[in-house]
Amino acid sequence: MTENPVHLLEDLIGYRFQNPQLLLEALTHSSYARETPGSCRDNEQLEFLGDAVLNFLVSVALVNAFPEWEEGQLTRARARLVAATHLGRVGARLELGSYLRLGRGEEKTGGRNKSALFVNAVEALVAALFRDGGLEAARGFVAGFILPADLAASGEELFTVDYKSALQEYLQAFRKSPAEYQVVEETGPEHQKTFTVEVLASDKVVARGRGTSKKSAEQEAARVVLERLREKTVGND
Repeated sequence: MTENPVHLLEDLIGYRFQNPQLLLEALTHSSYARETPGSCRDNEQLEFLGDAVLNFLVSVALVNAFPEWEEGQLTRARARLVAATHLGRVGARLELGSYLRLGRGEEKTGGRNKSALFVNAVEALVAALFRDGGLEAARGFVAGFILPADLAASGEELFTVDYKSALQEYLQAFRKSPAEYQVVEETGPEHQKTFTVEVLASDKVVARGRGTSKKSAEQEAARVVLERLREKTVGND
C-alpha cells in the first residue's frame, strides 16, 4: 500500500467490509506475498472466483435488460463488458494502483501503472465483495462501476468499441498528455483510399493503424495501443 488507506477505497466503492482481510487479499500481488511470508495470501484465487462471479452477474444483467436478444448477441455484449481493456479502465478510474500491495521488484518495474494488474485486482475485488457480502454486494459494485449507467439504453454501444475514447480515458487516469493522431500515408484511388495513421504519446510514435477512412485508421491505431497496454502497459511487464 502506498499513500491512500484502504478505507478510502471502501468509501469510493460505497461498501464497508465486515472482513477487511478480504479487501487486503484482493489488493495483494503475488510478488508482495512472496516477499512478505505470512502477511496475506495473494489475490490469484480471488481473481479466479471473481472472473466467474463477474461473468454470472453480467449475464443476468444482460438477459434482464435485453430479453429479446439471441445467445450470440448476449455473448458478444458480455465479452465487451468483461474484456480486459474495459476492466483495466475501471481499475484506472478507481486508481487501484494506489492501493495495490506490490513486491519491490514489481514496484520498480512500474506495477502500479500496469493495466493487467488492474484487471486482476478488479476481478479479485468482485470476489472479495461476493465472499464478504454475498451476491448483492458484488452486484452493487458491478452495477456501479462495470455496467453502463443505463444498460437497457446502451444496446448498440455494446457492439461498437470507441478505442480512441478508451485510450484517452486511460491516459487521463494516469495524468498523461492526450494522444495525438497524424496521417502519414494515403494510398489507392480517390474512391478507395487506404489511410495510415500514427498515434503519438509524449511526442513519441507508439503505434500505427490503417483503415479506409481517417477515423477508422485512428481507431485501429488506438486499438493497437490499448492491446499493448493490456498486455504490459507500454513497455513494462
